[in-house]
Amino acid sequence: MFFFGLRDPGMSLSNGINRQGMLWIGFFTVVLAAWAALYVMVRRSPLSEVPPGLLGDLCLSAANASLGQLFAMWALMSAAMMLPTFVPALRTFLDLGATGATRSVDAAALVAGYGAVWMLGAGAGAIAQWTLAAAGLLRPDGASLSLWLTVALLLAAGLYQFSVLKTGCLAKCRMPLTFFMERWGPGPMRAARMGAELGVICFGCCWALMALAFVGGTMSLLWMGGATLFMVLEKLPDIGRYLTRPAGVLLMAASCIVALRAVFSI
Repeated sequence: MFFFGLRDPGMSLSNGINRQGMLWIGFFTVVLAAWAALYVMVRRSPLSEVPPGLLGDLCLSAANASLGQLFAMWALMSAAMMLPTFVPALRTFLDLGATGATRSVDAAALVAGYGAVWMLGAGAGAIAQWTLAAAGLLRPDGASLSLWLTVALLLAAGLYQFSVLKTGCLAKCRMPLTFFMERWGPGPMRAARMGAELGVICFGCCWALMALAFVGGTMSLLWMGGATLFMVLEKLPDIGRYLTRPAGVLLMAASCIVALRAVFSI
């Protein structure tokens, strides 16, 4: 239940808009910085013609990179790819702030809670890549060397598009206002908790698609950009409902094609 009250509606609304503008600038600065860091990281990797250094050191061969270096790479990927999908929820939260229901510190806490969950997701991705690389299943760019691993990843992602869990998580992602109304509470701690819950829901939507990094390559900017665009569109109610299941069919079809390649290459 919301209780809103403004002592000076004109001044409060103006100040709220100014604060929102600063928050959006900061938010998209982080997103752009993450993409810029990924670009530099890939360009300075040993796989390109530019000598490695600084961020480029994070893109060592997947077989030689440390777990910490892989976590840094996955953390950047998570920030660059997942923060854009959080825009509808953050916009809804800030719209509530225009009526006096939220403050700047609450919005920052919301984003922090969401980001914390995806840092855990980055840790899971780093461990998965380190394990697969140690088993000799990845190329230096982080893409699968095993046709059967590729089949498994494509099939899992395709089937997950039809799952009840995916459907439920997407429903909540597409209705952020309903989410906030059901869980509303004042203060940054409550906002951080709501952000973390949104992060878990978002992870439930996107983990299988993120795992396709081991198909497209964890160092592929093309894959990162395409996956980000798809995940952003999939969370939009008017567009996403036309994408989820067709994408699942395409992923399963791709899995079958790769499986046939694997069979006939034996």
